[in-house]
Amino acid sequence: MAYEIIINKRFTNKLLRVLDYLEQEWNPKVANEFLDKVYVRIYTLQSNPFIGPPTGILNVRSILITKQNRMFYRVDGNKVIILNLYDTRSDYKK
Repeated sequence: MAYEIIINKRFTNKLLRVLDYLEQEWNPKVANEFLDKVYVRIYTLQSNPFIGPPTGILNVRSILITKQNRMFYRVDGNKVIILNLYDTRSDYKK
């Protein structure tokens, strides 16, 4: 069963900021590789949404994209709601 993916506006905004940073500080190829990793994780969640461990915060789960970035999401019925993108070097509980 494929779950419907819903992407929150907050996630989109953070993703655009990360991509912009990668393009400016590194190069467009690095930004595209990061975006590919995000898409792979989203497609993985579409078929297997319970792969990420629970965070203990209101049924929120997380999955690692790179060692610097983690994606947070919630499974609601047959939907996977992508909530946010966090830098793993900061405290996400804040």
